[in-house]
Amino acid sequence: MKFGVSRVPTGKGASDPDYVAQLGAIAEAHNCESLWMVEHVVVPASYDSVYPFDSSGRMGLTGNDDLPDPIVWMSYLAASTSKIKLATGVVILPIRNPVVLAKQMATLDRLSNGRIILGLGLGWLSEEFDAVGVPFARRGARADEYLEAMTALWAQSPATFKGEFVSFENMYCTPQPETKSIPLVIGGISEAAVRRAVRFGAGMHLMRSSADEVRKVKQRIADECERTGKNPSDIEITMVAPATLEQLQELNDIGVDRVFLSVWDGDLNAFSDRIEEYQTTVLSGIAA
Repeated sequence: MKFGVSRVPTGKGASDPDYVAQLGAIAEAHNCESLWMVEHVVVPASYDSVYPFDSSGRMGLTGNDDLPDPIVWMSYLAASTSKIKLATGVVILPIRNPVVLAKQMATLDRLSNGRIILGLGLGWLSEEFDAVGVPFARRGARADEYLEAMTALWAQSPATFKGEFVSFENMYCTPQPETKSIPLVIGGISEAAVRRAVRFGAGMHLMRSSADEVRKVKQRIADECERTGKNPSDIEITMVAPATLEQLQELNDIGVDRVFLSVWDGDLNAFSDRIEEYQTTVLSGIAA
């Protein structure tokens, strides 16, 4: 099972250059496979939208927290690390321009020697969409089309795509990724998210799902792959690391491929200690 860490940007350290460089060094020193960063372009002072990943309906981030752009943040880390994979967990795809995003990610993939994972989600905060000027409605259809356009730009030269939300004809977008693609991870546990992941050969980011929810997603993946002739083993499952060895063993048995530890504390010593403690008391039991 792969093990990564996610820096949830509470407090004011997430965009401090010395802090971020040390963060990457600590993650690499602990042999973490990947380092993930969340995204919100803006956070409203108040909102009516319901956060779907907590029973309170409210997210943990506020306007007092440091929320750097994850792609710029990953670019800085790419220069100060050498082996760890750098991942968005997740970029809100419908509010991004797909042509610009394709260019940014291909460039970063080249500069990092292929260490980029692009985690993508549909978003839930309608007030954020309003601020960016993108309709919240039909964001799923918009995301699917954006994914088609981006994968065309990475694989074709020149590329052509004609859709409802984005169109271009005979366009060169260089550099392209070395492998003509970038690993994609789709956020969510819905049937639509499963279809999207299978369609684009992407992994899935299940957040803090229960073991029963993971089993349901795995079955949906198997059913969708059988329907479309795809290989279910190509759909890698990523989620937040559980607290205990027993819970982790259950996820491993189900077939979860990667867990990541969410680190909220801004103190780097606490960050390092928590990674080491999890590796020695929980993750080592799976390795054994």
